[in-house]
Parts: sequence; structure tokens; C-alpha cells
Amino acid sequence: MAGISRFEKGVLLLTAGFVLFTGGWFLAGQNTSEPYTVTVSAPQEPSAPDPALQEAPAEGERPDSLLPGEVIDLNAADAYDLDRLPGIGPAKAEAILIYREEHGSFQSVDDLLSVSGIGEVTLENLRPYVTAGGAAETAGATGG
Repeated sequence: MAGISRFEKGVLLLTAGFVLFTGGWFLAGQNTSEPYTVTVSAPQEPSAPDPALQEAPAEGERPDSLLPGEVIDLNAADAYDLDRLPGIGPAKAEAILIYREEHGSFQSVDDLLSVSGIGEVTLENLRPYVTAGGAAETAGATGG
């Protein structure tokens, strides 16, 4: 090292120190582990698929369940449409049709309580999905 000046030795020493420092810093960053995290999710019920994820039926096909936002008119629905309502099977759908034939049009959704096999709980579950159609339902909702 006789041919190197004092200034060059200083620069060489500073450069070596810088390389060692940055290399150590880089390696230290590579060895840090990610913090340990635990993710917990509530179990999902497999029997109730999200209606928003259901695809619309193809042209001419009829869906097996209600589409998002769909409301069934009790006075115009057939047995197939009534059967798609939650909590209504083929027997209750037939009972609704028989009641409608014997007593005429439904004046309000509350008239479903007169149908055999439909109680308060079933009625409350059906309210968002059914209407009695026309002005009778609107008048009943406004208290008039």
C-alpha cells in the first residue's frame, strides 16, 4: 500500500465501510419475519346461497327461486311463482290458489293469515317478497 496516498486510503476505507453498512442493512431487512396474524371468520350456512350471486335465467326459462328485488303479486301468481317464495312449498302454494278461487282477490298481504298453513311467522318472512297488488295494498300501508 506504499503507492496509495493518505487521501486515497481514506476514500477506500469510507467506501468499504459504506458497502458493509448497506449490505448489513439489506440483509437485516431480509431476515425480519412478518408479524403473526390470525384471521377468524364466522361459519357460513350452506343452505342459503346469496341471491345477488345468482345468475338471471336464460330467455324462456323460469327461475327456481326469487331473483334479487323480485316481488310476487298474490292475485296474479300461479302455483310455480308461489312455490318460489321462501317458506312456501307446493302444498301451501296450492292452498293459496284454492283460497283465492273461493274468496276472490287478496285485499292485503295480511289476508294470507286466512290461508291454511300460514301463520304470523311465515307471513312476516313473506312480507318483503309479496304484494296484494293495486290500490288495496297501498291504502292498507298508509292506514287509509
